[in-house]
Amino acid sequence: MSDPDFPACSSTRESLSVVDGDKVEVAFEADPLRVVVSSVLAWVMPGLGHIASGRVMRGIVFAIVVLSLFLGGILLDGKVYRPEPGQPLSYLAAVGAAGVGLPYVAAHQAGWNLGDIRSQSHEYGNTFTLVAGLLNLLIVLDAYDVAAGRR
Repeated sequence: MSDPDFPACSSTRESLSVVDGDKVEVAFEADPLRVVVSSVLAWVMPGLGHIASGRVMRGIVFAIVVLSLFLGGILLDGKVYRPEPGQPLSYLAAVGAAGVGLPYVAAHQAGWNLGDIRSQSHEYGNTFTLVAGLLNLLIVLDAYDVAAGRR
């Protein structure tokens, strides 16, 4: 299987025929480089792994949903967590928020990471930013499955 738009998407191994009842399906062993590249792209920028694997509409929808959640959380005065020494739960929250990838780094660089604890919407904003990161981690797993030919 090869994709002319994305050279890393070519499978170098031969296709295998799988017979299931009366149906014959063609399965292939995915190129390990393609799987790794798609997974990393999916983490770096939401939806990019699916776009690289040829699932453009799915990638665009995932990007819109995750980035809307993340930006909405910041606009609701949510905090974009980072690990804080002496606060063990902050490490878990930081992993959840960092699941968004590059937007997480951009939020910290732009100074949008603190939130306003006095705001009535602060906890909602925290929830939105964490859900965006955790959702993107699930999307990374889906991009892995798509690139591996399981979906």
